Amino acid sequence: MRLLLIDGSARCANALRRGLAAEGFHTEWAPEGRSGLRRALDGDHDVIVLDLLLTGLNGYEVCTRIRAAGRTTPILILTAKDGEHDIAEGLERGADDYLVKPYAFVVLVARLRALLRRGARQGLAQWQVGDLRVDPVSLRAWRGATEIGLTAKEFGVLACLTRQAERVVTKPEIIEQVWEEEPTCRANALEVHISALRRKIDRPFRRTSIVTVRGVGYKFVAGDGP
Repeated sequence: MRLLLIDGSARCANALRRGLAAEGFHTEWAPEGRSGLRRALDGDHDVIVLDLLLTGLNGYEVCTRIRAAGRTTPILILTAKDGEHDIAEGLERGADDYLVKPYAFVVLVARLRALLRRGARQGLAQWQVGDLRVDPVSLRAWRGATEIGLTAKEFGVLACLTRQAERVVTKPEIIEQVWEEEPTCRANALEVHISALRRKIDRPFRRTSIVTVRGVGYKFVAGDGP
């Protein structure tokens, strides 16, 4: 699940990124309003977590401009502003949910998953490449009607590749999204997880969907491989 975090506090952002990574979220961080808006409009995120107290553009304006551009990505406002009028304005500007700091991390995760489930019911969250279907809300994947058991990290690598199917994804790109909270042994870990994915999603189905591009990274193809 790709999450865009727009928050002016590096300390809070780093803590959130570590916690969310353990829950299967791959978090991109923007430290101020204008860069956050640009990433929200240019990126392909499943959910946005937005603070209101930002430099450049405040959170209300960021939210308004995202909706004005026609983007329907779920937005959760996460802020210290706890007044009734603050909450009302945030929702009226187009946010889907509003959570006040301080908060319980388990509640934040539950609300994010609820927003993603809502998107899934609207056909927005799941995606499919060939006969492989991926559900970022439940961290599940299927080949046809057969469900494939994956660990959270395996799912993260698979999601990164399938979201960009038919395109070469470099090793640093995958590592940044899946192992950003773990600074050591990441290259070896990626190779181990690629091998595990091939054993689970390719070999039992006589497929070669994860293609190695030597010296660069990997590509996920919808057919039987190159």
